Amino acid sequence: MAEVKIARTETPKYEVAPFFAPDLLRTNLFGINPFTLARKLGDEMDRAFGKAVETAVWHPVIEVKRDKDKLLVHAELPGLKKENVKVTVTGDLLEIEGERKFETEEKHNGYFHSERNYGKFYRGIPLPEGANAGMAAAEFTDGVLEVRIPVPDLKPLTTEIPVGGLNAAKVEVKH
Repeated sequence: MAEVKIARTETPKYEVAPFFAPDLLRTNLFGINPFTLARKLGDEMDRAFGKAVETAVWHPVIEVKRDKDKLLVHAELPGLKKENVKVTVTGDLLEIEGERKFETEEKHNGYFHSERNYGKFYRGIPLPEGANAGMAAAEFTDGVLEVRIPVPDLKPLTTEIPVGGLNAAKVEVKH
């Protein structure tokens, strides 16, 4: 959630407050998820009528993939420092959590602009059976967290079910 404070030293002749934020109007309304659009519209209505949002939750982009004998997790955490990120394994769950804090101040021609942006996040990723958390490694470089956890290369049990009539009873199991 961003907090913006603006102070003026001169009184303007008139002041026009936009009802909708310009970034909402610049979006491609046909390419956006309708639930996202409804949430943005609700946020703008809250902002326009002065309703404060209680919590600031941030959902960073996370990619999970399995590469033979290891599980790779990439989390995009722009603007964070590694001191603000915590990675733990609890039982069979990889937990990534952190908090970002961003503050700026600008002074221009009698205007003072101050902006604060805070957000906490938490992601829990289930680990496959046999994951070796004791051999896990994590690196944080240029705003990207990479976690590598060794996992056994298990061959999944494949069951072929024949497509046919209701009388087909032959099921073949491959290991």
